[in-house]
Amino acid sequence: MHLLGHLVRFIVSAIMLLVVSWIVPGFSVGGFWSAFFLALVIAIGAWVIEGAFGKRITPFGRGIVGFIVSALVIWASQFIVGGVSTSFIGAILAALVIGIIDLFIPVKTPFEHGLTGREDAR
Repeated sequence: MHLLGHLVRFIVSAIMLLVVSWIVPGFSVGGFWSAFFLALVIAIGAWVIEGAFGKRITPFGRGIVGFIVSALVIWASQFIVGGVSTSFIGAILAALVIGIIDLFIPVKTPFEHGLTGREDAR
């Protein structure tokens, strides 16, 4: 995926996080840039976890473990990104709503495509 594709993905994710913060009590995002950086931190956290532990334990993995890890990544992100606050229950509800939205608008990670990130270096 090229730079423009990543940028569009993060913009869509930021808009989705703003909508989720409007729906879910206990989860708030201060504005677009907070949501954009939150989407970036969530993606980096998921990428690191996926690379270290495999697909089943990531926020993108289906199942209870992926759901719990997703809630933990959302909860921990509030300490990295300014303008974001959430309770743990809010993070769980946000992970649930994001999971439901992901059913309709799936996001693929490089690992799901079988890519290592070194394909462009040829």
